[in-house]
Amino acid sequence: MRKRKAGFATQSIHVGQYPDPSTGAVAVPIFATSTYVQQELGKNKGYEYARVSNPTRTRLEENLAALEGGIGAKVFASGMAAVNALATLLKAGDHVVCGHDLYGGVPRLFNQVWANFGLEFTYVDTTDPANVKQALRKNTRMVYIETPTNPLMTISDIRAIADICHARRAELVVDNTFMSPYFQKPLALGADMVMHSTTKFLNGHSDGLGGVIVCTRPDQVEKLAFLQKAAGAILSPFECWLILRGVKTLAVRMEQHDVNGRIVAAFLAGHKRVKKVFYPGLAEHPQHELAKRQMTGFGALITFETGSLANAKKMLKKVRVCTLGESLGGVETLISHPATMTHAALGEKGRKKIGITDGLVRISVGIEDVEDIIADLDNALAGL
Repeated sequence: MRKRKAGFATQSIHVGQYPDPSTGAVAVPIFATSTYVQQELGKNKGYEYARVSNPTRTRLEENLAALEGGIGAKVFASGMAAVNALATLLKAGDHVVCGHDLYGGVPRLFNQVWANFGLEFTYVDTTDPANVKQALRKNTRMVYIETPTNPLMTISDIRAIADICHARRAELVVDNTFMSPYFQKPLALGADMVMHSTTKFLNGHSDGLGGVIVCTRPDQVEKLAFLQKAAGAILSPFECWLILRGVKTLAVRMEQHDVNGRIVAAFLAGHKRVKKVFYPGLAEHPQHELAKRQMTGFGALITFETGSLANAKKMLKKVRVCTLGESLGGVETLISHPATMTHAALGEKGRKKIGITDGLVRISVGIEDVEDIIADLDNALAGL
């Protein structure tokens, strides 16, 4: 009889999260140590120094690699530290094609830091794979996309873009933070690496920073492991433990996020004070059919247009159940203003170029009673 592969929820709870062999503890211990005893020169039990490796970190990396279907994973001190690690895999003169609608911190890092070291970046609308193909150069080594994007919720065809990349020997990296591995598996669609801000849905409780890169080849894992050792932007044992704890409930949380997200999106789409709603679960979303093909849910992120900065300010001042804050993916509903928060670094011209207006509001729908979320939004919108 063929052995059945464990399901997603089972993997979340058990891969890398086996009872501690020394004590039998069900929860993975926090190994709070900076160094390890060595029995004699040249012989140890696999751990030498905490910057290089840590048992709690090892467990987390095993878990996240399994959930994304990769061969290995490496975690870093934040999502941006993970993006920075990706850039270090390149060298001066290499070219990267990026989605033009990314989290604002990514182009800030690329344009204001890595461009100074000889990396070249081109930003295109990746909803049309032809734009990616046209942007490729002889020196293109990487294509970096988000899907869905932050905050306009556009969808890119991962498989089509992966085929384009591989025909030109470029690697495709997908930021899968918004969907989590529960709703989307970029590696199964041909991506070479997947990146997450673990701060978001993987942690799920708004209490810890982190980032991860999941790989498909041993050389990728080896290079990133060397970077952990050489640069030291590692994730602490406590932060690793927080994510291990959070990921155990990822499946049930994402299901409720999705249920609530669909209901809230439908409510906003029918509200007379809302000008437009950006959510892939709505039939009117331009990539709705693609979203249904490459995702198994639509998630919790919704962006909507209030019409003006004044309207956005009025609304955000009145929310009570929704929490005004610059993050997403927590069990609580978080609401933000991209123009002055996540995408402020792009500047007015940069935001206008990709369609981020001063009236846009982004909401990460939590797992509260959805009736309370809707009542809060309805009250906040009533004064516009």
